[in-house]
Amino acid sequence: MTNRFYLFALAISALMAGCGGQETKKPAAPTAPKKPELMAPFRFHKLIEVSPGQSYDILSWGRGAEEAGSFMILHSDSSAIKYTTTTGDLDGAIIDVYNSDMDVDGNPEILIQAKSKDTTNYTSIYAFEFNDNNSKANKLDFPKLTSSQRKGYRGNDNFYIKEGKLMREFSIFNGTGKDAKPSGAKRQLEYGLRGNEFTVKQLSKDSTDVKQPDNQPAKTDEKKSSDKQSSSSSSKSSKKKHKRHRG
Repeated sequence: MTNRFYLFALAISALMAGCGGQETKKPAAPTAPKKPELMAPFRFHKLIEVSPGQSYDILSWGRGAEEAGSFMILHSDSSAIKYTTTTGDLDGAIIDVYNSDMDVDGNPEILIQAKSKDTTNYTSIYAFEFNDNNSKANKLDFPKLTSSQRKGYRGNDNFYIKEGKLMREFSIFNGTGKDAKPSGAKRQLEYGLRGNEFTVKQLSKDSTDVKQPDNQPAKTDEKKSSDKQSSSSSSKSSKKKHKRHRG
């Protein structure tokens, strides 16, 4: 009886030790699905759905140098079972693609932003408006920066869509070449569309001129003070002449 009791107690102890040694595994956290990698020669892809059944796949491709290549816009009209392709040469790499209807005519515009290493044109915009049931692509000429808009420009443009318009912002630099330094100001441009032509409006009031320090009096104030003293002296001299004439 005693031996059976000891054997039973030993079995219970071994069972409890085994249960205590097992760690409770926590359920693995769900992982987000990985974005499918593009296979060469493709470099960029973005899907834009403008309405149910109307989608645009924008891709870039090319083997060899990264500074050159081509782009294509694949339009899928699943409701009408129509599929069209728009292609073009690409200078630089695609940074992003935007969709808007700037002229509010119901025809979507696809805007491709590409960045090149060119020291003159840092950003290129390839713009198309799709009409005739969004199947026919009409190429739009994106305007270049004017001389005043380019003053202090060093690239690194930030594009975005706001209230149906294409917005463009970039920092303004003082100086040229390697000595150029950011001034702290930004230039903001708003692009619209009218009659298949872009309109440009500068929204920011910026200046690349060096401001005068606050601790130095302005020259205009010195001039006003000098003119005031000269006027006062002249007035006194005139009064003395009149008195002498009367005497």
